[in-house]
Amino acid sequence: MLYPTLKAISAARNRLQKYTDCTPSIELNSIASQKRLGKSAQIYVKLELFQKTGSFKARGAVNNLLHLSEDQLRYGVTGVSAGNHAIAVAYAACCLGSSAKLVMPKSAQPSRIEQCKDYGGEVVLASNVVEAFEQVESIASAEQRAFIHPFSGMHTLEGSGVVGLEITEQMPQLDIMFLPIGGGGLCAGIAAALRQSWPEVKIIGVEPEGSAVMTKSFSEGKSATLAESNTIADSLAPPTTTESTFQACHALLDDLILVSDEQIRESMAFIQRELKCAVEPAGAVATAGLLMQEPSSLDGKKIGTILCGANISTSLYCDYVDGQL
Repeated sequence: MLYPTLKAISAARNRLQKYTDCTPSIELNSIASQKRLGKSAQIYVKLELFQKTGSFKARGAVNNLLHLSEDQLRYGVTGVSAGNHAIAVAYAACCLGSSAKLVMPKSAQPSRIEQCKDYGGEVVLASNVVEAFEQVESIASAEQRAFIHPFSGMHTLEGSGVVGLEITEQMPQLDIMFLPIGGGGLCAGIAAALRQSWPEVKIIGVEPEGSAVMTKSFSEGKSATLAESNTIADSLAPPTTTESTFQACHALLDDLILVSDEQIRESMAFIQRELKCAVEPAGAVATAGLLMQEPSSLDGKKIGTILCGANISTSLYCDYVDGQL
C-alpha cells in the first residue's frame, strides 16, 4: 500500500502516547477572519506547533526509533535537516537512551542547532544541503548508525498520520483540508488518515513556490530534484522528493497549489493577530493557501488548516513579519 492504514496509524498513536502530545484544535471565528474568509465558512486550526520539540517531526522520529533493535539503538542514529527533523531525532534518541549525530547546513538557524544540542545531539555542519546528504550517508556507513530519513518511510507517515487521526476526532467532518507540503511526509500521513476517515474531503497541498519540488514531481509523474531552493520556508525545502512520498501524495491529494514568500509572511502575521501564535514560515504555509482563496469558494464549507511548527528565533520572526502587523 502507498500509505499507512488507519489500523497502522492507530497502533502508532498507542506507541507514541508516552513520548508525544495530542495537540489541540480550535475554531477560528474572529471578526477579521470572517471578513477575510466569509461569515459562513467554518475554519478549524490544528495547533501542532505545541508538539514536543516545537513541530510535528517528533511523531515520525520517535516512531522510527521505536522500530529499531537494541543493537541499532546502541550504535545510535543519524539524520540530515535544516532544523525541525534534526531536533526531533535528537529528542527521540534522548527519550530512548540512544545517541544522535545530526548533519545540518551551515545556514541553519543557530537556535535550532542549540535545540539539537540541548537534547544531547551531536551536530555536524555542512556547506550546503547536497554536502549534508553526502555526509549523513558517510556517517551512517562508518559508524553503523541508523539513518532516519527527514520525510520518507512508512514509519514516518504513520507518525504524521496520528495528526490526521486527531483531526478527525477534534473537528467536524471537513469539506476541505489545507496541508503544507515539502518532501511530503506530513502531507501524506495526515491525508492518509483523512481520506480513509472522510472519503469525500477535498485535500489541498500547499507548497512554497521557491521550493516547488513536489509540484515538479507531479508535473513529471515521478520523484524529482531541484537544482536549488529559495524560500523563507526552509523546513519545506528538501532538494528532492522520494518515489514513495510522491506516489502517496499523488494518490491522496485533490490539488496542489503554490504560495509566495510574501503570502507566507502575510499568513504569519495573520496567525499572530488572530490566534496569538508565532509560527515559523513553514508553519504558516497551509494557512497561506487558505488565505489566497476567494471567500465565495469557501461559502458554507467546513475547512481545516494546520500550524505545524514554531522553531524560529524571535529576531528572525520579527524580520519576517515586519510591516505586516
